[in-house]
This record gives sequence, structure tokens and C-alpha cells, in this order.
Amino acid sequence: MEFISLHLLSIDALSLAPQMFVPLHFFFLHMSRNGRVLVAMSGGIDSTVSALMLHHQGYEVVGITMKTWDYAHSGGGKKETGCCNLDSFNDARQAAVDHGFPHYVLDIRDEFGDSVINNFVEEYIAGRTPNPCVLCNTHIKWAALLKRANALNCDFIATGHYVKVREEGGRYVLSKAKDLTKDQSYVLWGLEQECLSRSIYPLGDYLKTEVRQLAYDMGYKELSKKAESYEICFVPDNDYRSFLKRQIPDLEERVDGGDFVLADGTRVGKHKGYPFYTIGQRKGLDIALGKPMFVTQIMPETNTVVLGEAHELLQSEMIVGGLNMVKYDRVPDGFEAVTKIRYKDPGTASSLFNEPEGLRVQFHHSVNSIAPGQSAVIYEGDDVVAGGIIQRGL
Repeated sequence: MEFISLHLLSIDALSLAPQMFVPLHFFFLHMSRNGRVLVAMSGGIDSTVSALMLHHQGYEVVGITMKTWDYAHSGGGKKETGCCNLDSFNDARQAAVDHGFPHYVLDIRDEFGDSVINNFVEEYIAGRTPNPCVLCNTHIKWAALLKRANALNCDFIATGHYVKVREEGGRYVLSKAKDLTKDQSYVLWGLEQECLSRSIYPLGDYLKTEVRQLAYDMGYKELSKKAESYEICFVPDNDYRSFLKRQIPDLEERVDGGDFVLADGTRVGKHKGYPFYTIGQRKGLDIALGKPMFVTQIMPETNTVVLGEAHELLQSEMIVGGLNMVKYDRVPDGFEAVTKIRYKDPGTASSLFNEPEGLRVQFHHSVNSIAPGQSAVIYEGDDVVAGGIIQRGL
């Protein structure tokens, strides 16, 4: 197939890569029967299969790969990690070439750094435990996709996430995928109604094993066997402590030597700096107190880390702020739901109460290791009712 290289002078404001590769016959295609869709393609199995499924279903597919981070300067033992592996970029482009649809590379490093990385560092300095993938997905990647979709006259955006979306009662509802072991609704709670109304998630009704088989059947045998990475894309080797030290060169000097204390204030040792600990942490404390001890509280204002036994991590209420209401625009006091406080958390039955700060979540039984800064996602059955950021446990 013959290809030409287009210099995108007319859409320079999109911050797209200076070149894209477009099959000549693309310019002579009639309008697709299902509409034009901008598909985020990382080069991994899920996004590739999603793009090809939509292509075969009659959508006019435009592929886009987002460069979020300068891997060469990230440090650590390898340059590329997680969902944004640079080695996969060429795979994404090749899939587009193979099937005759255009593909762009979009540089969003400035947007990503200003928002996701700065927030990641600031949250740890504030003594909280952030979830950068939530912020990246909802406020950076989807915002970038919508902006470029509008500029490229695309009706929809699509990704390879394992979730479902439907319209019900005048709202667009995000819900869990068929494959509950791969469900990603927890990290997409921040998607607002406009975004959900234009989103397509082709894999929501498939098991991961079925997606691998689809990739194999489509001729992508190596891709069908490709291992997945669960690392934060900008933190090499999953070592967030070293990342923080590189971002703030004098951090270690500033925070080293703070106190480990018990709940009653008794000093029991010195630590390496409060940003290097997380709620619920047991390993790596480098302190022996004759019994298993856990981080139960982090106090940045005094560089203090509170330790306690396992039962001291149990709490029955929390405040959730920064809410995004999904299924309903509001919930009444006493609304019963299931609330997840971590990605792998199965969820706990709870009642919701409106507060000036957001929602007070009252668990029907105590939960372990409520960590300020993490996401709380509230479900009614498989549907996401709302999501937000944990402010504090009560």
C-alpha cells in the first residue's frame, strides 16, 4: 500500500507530532456508517484490539498515541515503563498502517508534567498517598483526547479500558466490565458527563482471555502473548522514593531523622522522612518493637510517623472530597452503596451522608488502612455512583 507523509501545518495548535502517515485512499473514503472515532493507542494489546474492532465495525478510525513523559531522563534501571512504553509507539503506528487508517503521535509532556507529576510530588509532601493514574486518565488524557477529537471532527473517542458506559435517565453511567479481574472503573471515576457521552469502550463485554484470542486471530500473535505492566509510567522500577528524591534534590536532607511515635506520643525511634511512608506500611520500617507494627498516621507538619498494631488501622468512617457524581447528580442522606478505597479492594457496604466537604462514608463494618489521597469509588451494583479523593478517616 502506498503512503504519504503529511505535514500538519493547519493543525499545529493541536500539538500533534509534525508528521503522520496516511494511506492515499483515506482521502477518498466515504463517510463511515457509524461515525468517526479517535482511538487512544498505546501499542498494547487492549488498545490495538479496540482500534481494530471499531475499524471492522465500520467506524472511521483515527489512531492517536500520547507521549506523556521524557523517559530518557526518568532515571532508574529502565527508560520506559507502564502504559506509555515508547517501544510500543511503533507497534501502534504499524497497526494503523496495516489496516489503512491514520495515526498521530501527540506530545502532552508539558500538560502531564504540570498536572500529574507535580500533583504526585505535592501529595507525598503533604503526607498523602496519591493515585496518579486517576488524575492522568480523567484530567489529562481524556481532556487531550476530547480537544483533538473536536479538532479532527471525530464524533467519539475510544480506549482499551475494561469498563462499560450506557445512557440512562438522562445521564451517562459508567459501570464495571464483564471481566471483573480487569475492571478499570475504579480509575475512571473522574470522567464527566460530556466525556462519557462521547466515549466508546469496545472491551467492556469481553474477558481478557477473549481479547488475547482476538489479537491472535487478527494476526498479532506476539502481541497476544505480551505481558502487562502495572507500574506508574513515570516511576522507573516502581521506586517512588527515588523519584521524589530526584524531583526534590534536598528532600532527604530536609526530612531525615523524624520521629516514629506510638498513638500516645511515645517516641520509639527515628525514620528516614515522612514522605517515604504510606498508611498501612509494614515492611521497610527498619525498626523492631517486638511485634508487627504498621504506619497508622503521617504528620508532615512535625515530620512524625505514627506506628500502631493492625487493629489501629481499622476505621468506620471517612470524608471524601473532590467529588464527581456519575449515575446521579446527588444522593440522599442514608443512601446505601458499596465503597472501594483501593483498586483491588472488593468494596464494603456503606451509607452516604452529605457534608460541606463532600460525602461522609459510614461503613457497615470497619475497614483497613484508609489512606488520604487515594480514590474512593462508590458503587450501586456494577454502576459507579460517584468517586472522589479520601480526605481523612474518622
